[in-house]
Amino acid sequence: MYQKYIKRLIDIVLSGIGLAVLLVPMLVIALIIKLDSKGPVFFWQKRVGLNKKTFMMPKFRSMRTDAPANMPTHLLNDPEVWITKVGKLLRKTSLDELPQLISIFKGDMSIIGPRPALWNQYDLLEERDKYGANDIRPGLTGWAQINGRDELPIDVKAKYDGEYVKNLSFSMDVKCFFGTIIKVIKHDGVVEGAAKK
Repeated sequence: MYQKYIKRLIDIVLSGIGLAVLLVPMLVIALIIKLDSKGPVFFWQKRVGLNKKTFMMPKFRSMRTDAPANMPTHLLNDPEVWITKVGKLLRKTSLDELPQLISIFKGDMSIIGPRPALWNQYDLLEERDKYGANDIRPGLTGWAQINGRDELPIDVKAKYDGEYVKNLSFSMDVKCFFGTIIKVIKHDGVVEGAAKK
């Protein structure tokens, strides 16, 4: 009942309110991005959604247009080369993720759930299959994100995603939601570059 109906209703309501409230700040961010570097405001990336169906996920562009498009940033050898000046702040504060409210409103994503894998992260997708974590909508944030984020090895991250699936409930989502706020404030678990892993 919760997963099929209530969770989706919460996603629609909260993402709709979020888009309305954050419209002006998002327009300001878009303007700053355009002034800071050449290229589009949004960066669209092919991600894996519900039942492994792919979709295009938007972010505010935080990297140069010639940056590798299909590689997680924490696996790049020297990410500082690719990240723009404004991009550093956007990534540190997670403001680059705000456009995903559009994906949540559309139904490609949920507010809480396993982070959507890149289409070519086959190892992560395979591990998630073991726990049924590919069978629910991916989220803006999730259980793995408040338990390590980029610092987690693939198998551990998938295990946390599996724990979320097993314990999926309103109380679990609330725990992930407020846990994420604390993580963002503390800037915990973010790794930029393979050398820092």
